[in-house]
Amino acid sequence: MKPESGATILGTRHACWRTLAILLVMMCVLPVMPLGAQTLAPAAAGIPAPSISLLTVGPGEIYFERFGHNAIVVRDGNSDEAVAYNYGMFDFEQENFLLNFVRGRMQYRIAANLLEDDLAMYRAEGRSVVEQALDLTAEEARSLNDYLVWNARPENAYYRYDYFTANCSTRVRDALDHALGGLIRAQSVGRSRGFTYRLDALRLMAPDPALMLLIDLGLGPFTDERIDFWDESFVPMSLQRVVERAQRADGRPLVRSTQVLAQSRLAPPPALPPDLRWPFLFIGLAAAIAMGWLDVRGGPRAHRVFAGLATLFELVCAIAGCLLLFLWLGTDHRAAWRNENLLLFNPACLLLIAAFLRSRPAPRWQRMLAWLVVGGAGVALASKILPGFVQANLHWIVLTLPLHLVLALSLQGRRTPSA
Repeated sequence: MKPESGATILGTRHACWRTLAILLVMMCVLPVMPLGAQTLAPAAAGIPAPSISLLTVGPGEIYFERFGHNAIVVRDGNSDEAVAYNYGMFDFEQENFLLNFVRGRMQYRIAANLLEDDLAMYRAEGRSVVEQALDLTAEEARSLNDYLVWNARPENAYYRYDYFTANCSTRVRDALDHALGGLIRAQSVGRSRGFTYRLDALRLMAPDPALMLLIDLGLGPFTDERIDFWDESFVPMSLQRVVERAQRADGRPLVRSTQVLAQSRLAPPPALPPDLRWPFLFIGLAAAIAMGWLDVRGGPRAHRVFAGLATLFELVCAIAGCLLLFLWLGTDHRAAWRNENLLLFNPACLLLIAAFLRSRPAPRWQRMLAWLVVGGAGVALASKILPGFVQANLHWIVLTLPLHLVLALSLQGRRTPSA
């Protein structure tokens, strides 16, 4: 065998060192390669992408179930195991939950549950359940699944909740829209049926009349601007309709199939909330006439009844006004800001209570204050013809204005002759 020369041996050594250096570089680079480069391996190995569905649950009997619920269902490509990703989850035992609720700083979260567990609960509650299988590409399905898995981690699960703009349905909508490259938003923004946040909130709460009235009283003008289908998707059933009508770029429907998993045993919510203008006008006028008769035509006992009713009315107005003022200035509840019902439920009514509790004539400042309250209610009524005042509170105006007027006239009649 012919021996190698010195130059040949040196070249061989250099080649070995170069090979070793390349191997070391590859060992350092591979562990920090982007996640996307590593996740291509399963797809290349033939593992099917997960299937994605939108689950819509109808309203329940409990007050916080009245708006319905929805979730994104992810079915594993191999095992067909279905996981439901639910936003809008809360816990009454959470630290400072009540305080955060009052201040409008609620922390809600996403939770991943087995679909069968959720279905068993909804069926036991008698709620409807509809599943819409979505026509997503493999890349879209994997991207959405990866996002949901990341979002459900404890350190990422919590978010700032808002009834109308960041609830269980809007978070589902946003996740789907992001995975679809803005398809849902593009086909729902600017299109409207003329609804408002207030209309949807009140019609869904109509089965609980007392709570519906409290919510209506506390909502400000933000909830009376007309909203499009994108914003109306804060209601799960509205998002269901939006997704049902959505189409891919080539004209294919976004929904591949629809399946009813449970029928509702509860009465469906009304299409519109009750119109309270005429009933409240009748109640306001009838109460004002009765109060006026007690004050003018009644005897001592009637006057005592009148004083008790007047005191109760002024106290209710004062307490309601203080709460409305607090919701505006002391909380993050944007839906309650600039509430025009403050012109009707005036905190200053608290200063009028003493005028009805004593038998002697009311001092001049209380009579003037009573007329200022009437003037505020009159401004609220006049504002209904102005374009900048959109709040739908005419029913509260016609209920309270006649009573404020009768009570102001009563104090005027109680003034001393020298006044």
